[in-house]
Amino acid sequence: MKIANSHTAWCSFVLLVCPMVATAFSTGGGANFFASAALNSSVSATDIAMPQKIAVTGATGRTGALVVKELLDRGVDVVALVRDLSKAETSLPNDDDGSLTVIQCDLGSEKDIISTITSNDCDAAIWCATGFSDNPQQTLIEKIQGIFGVAITPKQSIDAVGIPALAKCFQADDKDSNNTTPKVIMLSSAGVTRPSWSEEKKAMFEGSADIPIVRLNPFNILNIKADSEERLRQSRVPYTIFRPTGLNDKWPAGARPIFSQGDVAVGRINRADVAKILVDCLSTPDATGKTFEAFSLQGYPPAPSVSTALSRLQKDSDGPLSDATLSCTYSAMQQLLPGETQDAAALAMGQTYEQLDEGETGRLGERGSENAESAAPKPSS
Repeated sequence: MKIANSHTAWCSFVLLVCPMVATAFSTGGGANFFASAALNSSVSATDIAMPQKIAVTGATGRTGALVVKELLDRGVDVVALVRDLSKAETSLPNDDDGSLTVIQCDLGSEKDIISTITSNDCDAAIWCATGFSDNPQQTLIEKIQGIFGVAITPKQSIDAVGIPALAKCFQADDKDSNNTTPKVIMLSSAGVTRPSWSEEKKAMFEGSADIPIVRLNPFNILNIKADSEERLRQSRVPYTIFRPTGLNDKWPAGARPIFSQGDVAVGRINRADVAKILVDCLSTPDATGKTFEAFSLQGYPPAPSVSTALSRLQKDSDGPLSDATLSCTYSAMQQLLPGETQDAAALAMGQTYEQLDEGETGRLGERGSENAESAAPKPSS
């Protein structure tokens, strides 16, 4: 380890009544708005060579560290942008061949980011940062202010500063007509658009709109993330935006990811699978220019690549999905929820699907009176 300073709507697409869906799951097939694939490191005919040096922000966070490991395991050099060098020494994998370079970088500084990326000749970047402080004495307000500067000014968030800065680093590459893979991959979150839905849309997709993180949305975190997504889309740099559903390290890793679009997906996915998807996108042309969600489904065999699944998803430039398409996607998504009750809107923050089934209270209290401060995200920068 080197350390430096510096669109066809299928209205019958419901699992209980549509036998072809079972075939779609078992073979990795699906529609352009609903796709599935399993995870491994094999390369399909539609994949291209993996870039050889990747920058990773938020590299000491739980997901970021897994991204670093996944890249190193695939023989890719990594430039890890971190806030705390001492934390990097304990959080990141041991590196015996010089493939990992750790650099202290202020993700709230455009100048710092551009200097770090360009001086290290990075081929692409994966954004995994959140920026929350790891000080246990801080209140939720202070933690939010630590990432966003001032909670009510999203333009000052590290996402709003850092993601466009990453894009600037690769704008020259965008002029290459052969450039078909993403240069900036953003780890976002399912649910980021839901606070801004109309009341009619929220009622139509209640199982997506009334889940705890969307219902509480402390300090407009989801809105700020959505704003940062749009900044990346407007950057004119090849990008991918990946919105995983609930991150759960107890959920089995290696399960098949179920991809969809329209931000109606709810479910669970292991961080290790999230890391693999992020890395897979680096060499997948069909990931470029797309925003998509994913949860994982147990019990389905692996596919050689995520390319086929992602090829069925539409590009952001094609415009939003129709309400009819969203309705069909939502109907299928809701039947794939964990647990037996399968009512995500009934969950309290911090309550599991299994606790809901058993009538047990979650770790943060009853629905409507949760202690949201206890659920503040851990740092990932």
